Amino acid sequence: MGEGNERMMKFAVYSSDTGQYCYRYADSLQQVKGTGYEDLIREEQLPVVFDDSGGYFRFDPNDRHFVEVIESDKTCPLPLDRMFRRNDPGFRLGWISPEGDTYSCAYTKHNKCAETIVRTLYRTEKYPELTLHRKGWIEVIDSWDATEQKHSRYVHSERGEITRKQADKLFDLGLYDRPEVQKLIRSSEAGW
Repeated sequence: MGEGNERMMKFAVYSSDTGQYCYRYADSLQQVKGTGYEDLIREEQLPVVFDDSGGYFRFDPNDRHFVEVIESDKTCPLPLDRMFRRNDPGFRLGWISPEGDTYSCAYTKHNKCAETIVRTLYRTEKYPELTLHRKGWIEVIDSWDATEQKHSRYVHSERGEITRKQADKLFDLGLYDRPEVQKLIRSSEAGW
């Protein structure tokens, strides 16, 4: 998970509502080597960006989300706090540590966020989401009611309990009165 290799690579960094992300970037045919696209990408197509879905697209420096091009020997060059904002006042979805720290992520990025947290904080662990759940982290996810077609936030604790600091953070986030949070508080507050 994210170990470096001997070769420097370029990455295009983009901004999002919850942090930053990057894609592998190539502005020479030499940088295309080892990507699996050596026979597809021609010089006149450069520069290109390789997305997380197994494809590539032409790099646009005027993309409103583009931040910068960086070089690194790591396959994941951005630090945790840069990829998933820590304690962002605009936190909506993501993970909350037992200490009450939040890491923001988008609707479909809980797993990627968990991978980055584990790679940074628990380097020897292998199963990101399971690791966070076992260590007492909770998730704030988007819950969709298909009947009424409403989206709302839902707080999930795999262990069925939360810490006092997590309860305080949920209060700050306006989630304290949610039924699942009240149930978690009732099952946890004797241990606080």
